[in-house]
Order: sequence, then C-alpha cells, then structure tokens
Amino acid sequence: MKNLILLIILLSVSLINAQAYIGKGDNKFQVGANLQENGSGINVSYDFGIGENISIGISSTYLLGINDILKNNANEDLNADFDNRFDVRARFNANLGNVINVDPNFDLYPGLSLGLKNFGGHLGARYFFTEGFGIYTELNVPFAKYKTENLTAAETLHNQFTINFGASFNL
Repeated sequence: MKNLILLIILLSVSLINAQAYIGKGDNKFQVGANLQENGSGINVSYDFGIGENISIGISSTYLLGINDILKNNANEDLNADFDNRFDVRARFNANLGNVINVDPNFDLYPGLSLGLKNFGGHLGARYFFTEGFGIYTELNVPFAKYKTENLTAAETLHNQFTINFGASFNL
C-alpha cells in the first residue's frame, strides 16, 4: 500500500506542468512584502502579456511599518503621511525565461517602471511550483527622482533601493 501511494505521488508530481510566462495573454498577480530603509509594507502587482517576451502591468506598495522617527514627529516635515507611504507604478517587463531556458517554471524579468515618486527599474524572478502558484522576488531602484533637492526621511520612502518578495499566481 505504501508503495502504491508513493507511486501515485511521484506520477502526480511528474504530471505538473507549470510555466512561469506563456506570452501574449498571460496574466500574473503577485502579492508580497516590501522591504526598504525606514519602512516595510505590502506590495501587489499585476502583469499582462502583450507579446512573446513582453508584459505590461501595474504595481502598488503601501508601507505598514515605518521607523519611529517618521511617526508623530514634532517636526511635520519628517512625518510619513499617506502620500509618503503609498506608491503606484506602471511597469514594463522583458520576460526572459524562455530565452535563458533555465527551467520552464522559471522567469527572469528586467523592467522599467514609472511611478508617483520616480522613474526606475527592477529585476525580478519568479518560479512556479504548480500551474497557478509560485514565488517571486524583485529588486527595485530609482533612476530619476521627481524631486531633485535634498529629500526628507519621509520623502526617501519609495525613492530608494527596495526588495519585494512573496507569492505569484496565474489568473
């Protein structure tokens, strides 16, 4: 009986065929954590495939936890209000999973983003364990900030190197 169960499990795992990016019409939804200096929060993103290796989408981050110096500070310029905690970005990805051909379940995607705080770039990777579920990570960096003078600590939120990681879903 144990051998039969083991055989069924092995066959089930071998029949799983997940692909990280299938091209035009592909839909990905991701939800995860955002980590940056002086704050951490939640990140959600959606990508839609418009070509064999190109997708466009939207990403949004809200910082739930921020450094104590940015909360209820006597100096109003240091307080991190909603507009400092929130960011939304339009994004463009070059999905290179089938180009580098590491594994059909793996996708590497460099991209550009245009947000409320800056113009930047990201490098992401995702791996799918099943047809609908996987994990992802993204490294984000600003290339051009909209405000060029010295930024307060609250204004540096989303205007610095950030890391996102979490779950990815095929829709």
